[in-house]
Amino acid sequence: MTESTARKSRTPHDSRKGHVLSLPMTDSHVDRDPHSYERWMVGKLMRMAGSPPVRFRLWNGAEVTPEGQEARFTLHLKDPKALYALVANPNLAFGDLYSAGRLAVEGDLPDLMETLYRAIHEARQRWPRWLDALWKNHNPRATGIDEAKENIHHHYDLGNDFYRLWLDQAAMQYTCAYYEQPDLTLEQAQLAKLEHVCRKLRLRPGMAVVEAGCGWGGLARYMARHHGVTVHAYNISREQVRYAREEARRQGLSDRVEYIEDDYRNISGQYDAFVSVGMLEHVGKDNYPALAELIQRTLRPDGLALLHSIGRNRPMLMNAWIEKRIFPGAYPPSIAEFMEICEHGGFSVLDVENLRLHYAQTLSHWLQRFDAHQEAVTAMYDEHFTRAWRLYLAGSIAAFRAGSLQLFQVVFSHGSNNQLPRSRRDLYASPAAPEDV
Repeated sequence: MTESTARKSRTPHDSRKGHVLSLPMTDSHVDRDPHSYERWMVGKLMRMAGSPPVRFRLWNGAEVTPEGQEARFTLHLKDPKALYALVANPNLAFGDLYSAGRLAVEGDLPDLMETLYRAIHEARQRWPRWLDALWKNHNPRATGIDEAKENIHHHYDLGNDFYRLWLDQAAMQYTCAYYEQPDLTLEQAQLAKLEHVCRKLRLRPGMAVVEAGCGWGGLARYMARHHGVTVHAYNISREQVRYAREEARRQGLSDRVEYIEDDYRNISGQYDAFVSVGMLEHVGKDNYPALAELIQRTLRPDGLALLHSIGRNRPMLMNAWIEKRIFPGAYPPSIAEFMEICEHGGFSVLDVENLRLHYAQTLSHWLQRFDAHQEAVTAMYDEHFTRAWRLYLAGSIAAFRAGSLQLFQVVFSHGSNNQLPRSRRDLYASPAAPEDV
């Protein structure tokens, strides 16, 4: 089997042994009409979800409309079993049913998801305890060294050709961009993010930097090329490391950037800056003390560290479908949990910035490009995969818009470090984004 054939046959639903969808695609044709109690179940489900402006169309064409308001969206359930799955566990079943084509959406998908998130957030305060327990999201999978490799393989080793279709063409960044001006292109905003990170770390030529979880290596190459530093970048995704090394060779940066296919826990040496963009979500709260000790050990006395991560305003588990089907092991920390890393390591927090709306805009750009390449994605994998990833991107847009997800950038240093900037003025002395890409 060739590499391209193997990649086409592997979807995120079967990349882990035994990890398959529990809700297969079925024939949408159902002969019988819905029972009266099934229509009652739909109405009850809508009320428990906060009575959003959503119409349900059942498998025979019958509709259940929202009370006292005009429907802005329509959810079409294709078979009775889809209804029962949705009622039993909407956190998991909505994504599975949509991916399998057994639940169809009429209306803008990100707008629908944002509407549902906002309505459910309000309604959840009134749920009985038994319902909250029934619909509760499960704990994330373990993130030890062996488990982390499996988790990362599940999401990031789908093939570089897939991500290249819809990520920026400048640096292949799969993290939040920085729209210092709202009309920036995705390429400009991603390069602005890289520059913004470098400025916060106060990089100077000759510094040594370590990066934990480097993705496709764009930040490491940017730091070396534009700020004259040397970088050791760690990553356990074989596909990403292969791409990063090829790009470093192509750009003549191999003497300044070393990509190491290894777990961040094996970082050694001393560095002027420690940076991690988009990895903390995969670390797992139980590993925060070890991460703090690692940074404490490897960061020089006058060095700066920056962690960039999806987060929460309060502790909350990841949505069951996202954790099970898309991002195994994922846990975005609350800001208080984020600060535990700094407290454990004896660090002083210097700067906290929330780029929540920047991530919503980043995801909107990704979804536009993903939609433009739907046929290519389906050819690589299948329709099931394409729908799953479209829902993942749309749902993520909605989560950042609704405020259920945040994006934190935190800068900190050793508590005894007095070589600190007196203000943030230098961060904004000139635009971070290039005029043209």
